[in-house]
Amino acid sequence: MPEGDTLFRTARALSRALAGKPITGFRSTYPLLTRFHDDTPLTGQLVTRVESRGKWLLIYFSGGATLATHLLMNGSWHIYRPGERWQQPRINMRIVIENSDFLAVGFRVPVARMHTAQSLARDRRIPLPALDVLSPEFDADAACQRLLACSREEVGDVLLHQEVLAGVGNEFKSEICFVTGINPFCRVAELAPGQAAALIAAAQQLVSANVLEDSGDMIVTYKGSHRRTTHQSDPTESLWVYGRKGQPCRRCGDPIRSRMQGQDVRVTFWCQHCQPMPDGSDVDG
Repeated sequence: MPEGDTLFRTARALSRALAGKPITGFRSTYPLLTRFHDDTPLTGQLVTRVESRGKWLLIYFSGGATLATHLLMNGSWHIYRPGERWQQPRINMRIVIENSDFLAVGFRVPVARMHTAQSLARDRRIPLPALDVLSPEFDADAACQRLLACSREEVGDVLLHQEVLAGVGNEFKSEICFVTGINPFCRVAELAPGQAAALIAAAQQLVSANVLEDSGDMIVTYKGSHRRTTHQSDPTESLWVYGRKGQPCRRCGDPIRSRMQGQDVRVTFWCQHCQPMPDGSDVDG
């Protein structure tokens, strides 16, 4: 599933392609979006801005509507010049927004709905900016308190709760725990003083580091294939633990472990030596 950095960069690319330009075409395979466009045509309107909130993408139109999409596991947005060959088959197309210069194509986007300002504010699934680690409005102290309120849960699970910390996904979860030296299977109640704040700070630092500009092409969608947490440019050395089961820890040399975690059964990676349990016990993996 795309994480917050991927959505942020996708929003930035879409904004550069669409914002401030009259829409010349809109189509969708979703009947509710088509019905909305029939009743309130988007052609002629402007895209005023594009915003990411956690794992949601919001496209604002000058007529007052907002298109909210969630990509889940397989959705993506691509940007093309008119007449340019698409990289996915047309059967995967779900949404197209056109202007005179670009086409924004949503492929296999599983969740898409039009909102008014009022309905967007009421939708509890879409996090407020203060919850998003990449938002200027992010409140780190409040996030720390929300994390600590989940005292009975395992740290790795809580980092995935978008109502606690929007934008962190499974890959960042393992990396955040590693750089802070915290075992992802320990309970929040077992954290030492200051560790909750360290987790929040690491989340901000790691996710933010992956939205820096790295392309001369200002109209580009980012697929997250070169996410880095180690500050190493070599793609084979870009992550500390995620996806590295059985390989030596980059700090101590012990083999990296993995284990399924939580009700959603997401895989977690960690180093038992660098991330010991608070009571000194071992975690099978």
